[in-house]
Amino acid sequence: MVRRWAQDHLAQCGKRCGGRIKWKLNRYDAVQSADLSHEPGSGSIVTRRFEGLQDYSLIQGKMQQFVADRQAGAIDEIWLLQHRPVFTQGINGQPEHVLDAGDIPVVKSDRGGQITYHGPGQLVCYLMLDMQRRALGVKGLVKALEQAVINVLLGFGLQAERRCGAPGIYIDEAKIASLGLRIRRGCSYHGVSLNVDMDLEPFGRINPCGYVGMAVTQLSEWMPVVSLSINEVGTRMVDELTRLLST
Repeated sequence: MVRRWAQDHLAQCGKRCGGRIKWKLNRYDAVQSADLSHEPGSGSIVTRRFEGLQDYSLIQGKMQQFVADRQAGAIDEIWLLQHRPVFTQGINGQPEHVLDAGDIPVVKSDRGGQITYHGPGQLVCYLMLDMQRRALGVKGLVKALEQAVINVLLGFGLQAERRCGAPGIYIDEAKIASLGLRIRRGCSYHGVSLNVDMDLEPFGRINPCGYVGMAVTQLSEWMPVVSLSINEVGTRMVDELTRLLST
């Protein structure tokens, strides 16, 4: 089993560090900042971290405005953040896949895909890329996003995989990361969300991504207690994405 393999792998790390490692994840430790991930040039990417929990509609509006206003030669950006609890319904979403939203709002999104949930403890990574400048197609971007998540999880000792016909990343048939993109004027926005350490209960109020009874999981369920922050997971994601997008 992947879970046992990961636990054994990290248990050995704990022994080398002199004992049991404590899991401690601060769900709200993102710091608003901007920094160049690459040297200036056509392959440059700016990383922006947003402090606190972000309203989905406001962030979606900022992404739309960013794409509408960007000029030729503008530097690409990756945004890292966490959302307030929200269900987002993609352009292919069907209302019957919202079983019981309860007190969580349902917001229409212009990304591809169907219904998903965002909330505290989930790392959201949005990519504003000039696809034409990078000679990058939609399939290539999806592949890079999926591979970045796989590589990040492998760095934590977890073996994750794609599933044919069901975009996203899975561990033992349970979904740990979701993808959704929009391409406009040759540029991308929206991106990928990775469940790190969150309340998974809201996923039971929907059919995630339109699949009845789809199992979901998160990073914290597959690891012994490890000291790490969602900021660190975000940094690893950016490192993998910038590497994959520059090759």
